[in-house]
Amino acid sequence: MNNGTQPVRMAMIGCGGMARHHIRRILQQQDTTQVVAACEPSGQAYEAFCDIFDEAGLTPPPNEPNLEALLKERGGEIDTAFIITPHAMHHDQAKACLESGIDVLLEKPMVMTAAEANSLIETRDRTGRLLVVSFNGSLSPQIRAASRLLRSGELGSIMNIHAVAWQSWKLGTTGTWRQNPVMSGGGFLFDTGAHMLNTVSDLAGEDFVEVAAWLDNRGTPVDILGSVMARTRSGAFVTLSACGDAIKSCHSDVRVFCTEAILRTGIWGERLEVQRQGQERLMPVRVPASLGQWEQFLRVRAGKMANPCPPEIGLRMAQLWDAIQVSAAQNGQPVHIF
Repeated sequence: MNNGTQPVRMAMIGCGGMARHHIRRILQQQDTTQVVAACEPSGQAYEAFCDIFDEAGLTPPPNEPNLEALLKERGGEIDTAFIITPHAMHHDQAKACLESGIDVLLEKPMVMTAAEANSLIETRDRTGRLLVVSFNGSLSPQIRAASRLLRSGELGSIMNIHAVAWQSWKLGTTGTWRQNPVMSGGGFLFDTGAHMLNTVSDLAGEDFVEVAAWLDNRGTPVDILGSVMARTRSGAFVTLSACGDAIKSCHSDVRVFCTEAILRTGIWGERLEVQRQGQERLMPVRVPASLGQWEQFLRVRAGKMANPCPPEIGLRMAQLWDAIQVSAAQNGQPVHIF
């Protein structure tokens, strides 16, 4: 662990568009983070990554396209890794980093299946390293506050959760790996919609026991539309609606109906409102300013806060996604999760 006086040495695994989005903010934190290596097989993506360092007047980190070689040659010089690669790569890359003694911030969705989620939990426990899943929702102050409110019991027990997410995703991802089911593991509901699956899993705070689902590919290799009904262990009903072929837009809405209140948020934690018994409308809930994913990861690593998105949440989401796929393949036949 970093002693708090020297910057944490970080390797960026994957240098695509989302990695470049994150690195701009990370480079503003040179006192806390030193990017010592990159791992990117695409020369074009690495060049675009380096351009951001050049713009900031900084020397870009060297690139080793092969993760196994990077860990073998420089693993001892790396404290942390931020993994931002296609979904199918997450499990093996995170496992390799953890087993090399490296703490990991892993981009969403955590893994492709519940079996992979259990594997990463076992690896984390065996190695004693830190694994945080980089979900905007779970890492937002809004969802953390919502989860605390729901767990405290002051809103009563959860009866229903309804969530909807929509985006012009089909058009925007045509021709990319996101519509390649081998690399992506799914379509809109497992990409942008993964935020919905994770946030609802986080808010529910318990396992799902029954799931019925329908998916429509809209002429593509992956799901574009999705409709899901589910039941949690305590008996709460959950409905999820995903439209990845909407007009040009990207929004969400999540409602949690409790016996004493209604809570409203979004899949990325973009708002938090509560209407309590006797109130006429939803009222905003004040929360602290948001910290970025990397800043929170460093705070967790330093022991300054609890892990807001551990792999156990990723497991709950993966179990839900596994059941959705099985049910959808059977035209909505209910699937029981044990």
